Amino acid sequence: MSIHHQYDAVIIGAGGAGLMAALEASKVPEVKVAVVSKLYPTRSHTGTAQGGICAALGNVEPDSWEWHMFDTVKGGDYLGDQDAIEILCREAIDLIYELEHMGLPFNRRPDGKIDQRNFGGHTREFGKGPIKRACYAADRTGHMILQTLYQQCIKQGVTFFDEYHVFDLVLSGGKTAGVVALCLATGELHTFHAKGVFFATGGCGKMYQITSNAHTLTGDGMAVVFRRGIPLEDMEFFQFHPTGIYKMGILITEGARGEGGILRNDKGERFMERYAPTLLDLAPRDMISRAIYLEIRDGRGIGGEDYVHLDLTHLDQEVIKKKLPDIADFVRTYLGIDPVKEMIPVQPTAHYAMGGIPTDVEGRVVIDEKNTILPGLYAAGETACVSVHGANRLGTNSLIDIIVFGRRGGRHMAQFAKSVSFPNWPKDAEVPLQEEISRFRSGKGKENIAAIRSELQVSMMEDASVFRTESGLKKMEGKLTGLKERFKRIRISDVGAAYNTDLYEAFELGYLLDLSDAIVAGALSRKESRGAHCREDYPKRNDSEWLKHTLCYQKNGKLELKYKPVVITRFQPQERKY
Repeated sequence: MSIHHQYDAVIIGAGGAGLMAALEASKVPEVKVAVVSKLYPTRSHTGTAQGGICAALGNVEPDSWEWHMFDTVKGGDYLGDQDAIEILCREAIDLIYELEHMGLPFNRRPDGKIDQRNFGGHTREFGKGPIKRACYAADRTGHMILQTLYQQCIKQGVTFFDEYHVFDLVLSGGKTAGVVALCLATGELHTFHAKGVFFATGGCGKMYQITSNAHTLTGDGMAVVFRRGIPLEDMEFFQFHPTGIYKMGILITEGARGEGGILRNDKGERFMERYAPTLLDLAPRDMISRAIYLEIRDGRGIGGEDYVHLDLTHLDQEVIKKKLPDIADFVRTYLGIDPVKEMIPVQPTAHYAMGGIPTDVEGRVVIDEKNTILPGLYAAGETACVSVHGANRLGTNSLIDIIVFGRRGGRHMAQFAKSVSFPNWPKDAEVPLQEEISRFRSGKGKENIAAIRSELQVSMMEDASVFRTESGLKKMEGKLTGLKERFKRIRISDVGAAYNTDLYEAFELGYLLDLSDAIVAGALSRKESRGAHCREDYPKRNDSEWLKHTLCYQKNGKLELKYKPVVITRFQPQERKY
């Protein structure tokens, strides 16, 4: 038996994209809105975003959205769709002021305007030098966005189903009909009948051993639609942030370098002078991550180990206290060092999926290379790929992405819900989930979920991370085949109903295996280096053959790759120099 609900619009995920979509949809009185989240909303991963949200306000120095657009196109190594990027950069400006009017406590300049600081890859006059474009609330920007949007949703009367884990998407007659979920507290099955479903479930970084992602980022939304025959776009592009705390992956915001932090090797050299002589430590993340790996490979890691130093010791103590307070606390808590006096050991950490569920600029999910729309299905944020980030996301662009396309998707979904009737609800909608739960609970195998997950994470880190080769990717492909076979023989020890984390982790491991498969397949096929995808055996970017998006389908247990063109409007591809 299941408990049935009916809402015009159901949003899955309560991070920035989901809350923005819910807020916008709730402004239409006729539309009944619900948010379903496996976390309490203010624990969503948006809250960990630190350094800033970008918009060409020009509060500190002259700026324009065209410069921001150019930087985003170039930073993404020309794989981003330029129609979507233009929308992102144009609408960013008004949306920052909208957030301000909602009550978001941005840092201020002496004249009362929102303060801005430098961030990697953001430049003035189409690449001539760094520019201060990142609006920020100390180093808690994402946390402040999350709190602000949640308060506004409560004010609007949005209904929340907290700690409900969505495991299936229901389709009926070629339309979206709703989702099926489990309530964590009771183990009861809940079905949500809807005219529109909006996935905003975040990323999938837990497939890697060293990651800035929380334990909950297991790619749920991506995997659920993937299993329903909907492709995933550009999954081979996974960003490694250059400055994670050594061995832990906890993020040290790019804002630390925006305030003047310097990366140094074992010799004390500012090694980015060799790799990006103009932007130095504020080059795009993919370039800095590769530079750190190359320094380590050439024996210039600190003490011969696989990390370098982030040096903040030359900064004024008040800068660290007022603009980087959480970072200072992290370093003191986890490393026992004072960043005012000592350098911070850092290494690249798996951070952000540029790929995901393909959408158009209204957040509507598209299901093939012809951009055919699946009625009633929407997505935004890291789980989606409207392709504003291309092959490599610029810092601060993720937060503005969730706000811009969360709003656009929520607005469109509300209007769609007003114009249609509820689709038919299939009588057997919950059966696939019930069968999978039964399989997990009745499993007689001896394989351990944690052991398989650990092997996956270590292997992905070794063979499908910052640097890739054909031999390494084929090795990873074989490893995944073995891990998936072992996954069929897992056994969960907890057969209870309430807060059965064994059961949920079984689902999440399955999702990570599926998504790792898509990443490896796309990376193996793409015989070039572009943005975060660096093939050492194909070190050059190849626009003649590979200036195109990858679409990965899962059909009958096998993967199929198709491709679609990149949208180019203003900026033709050129060599990416910094």
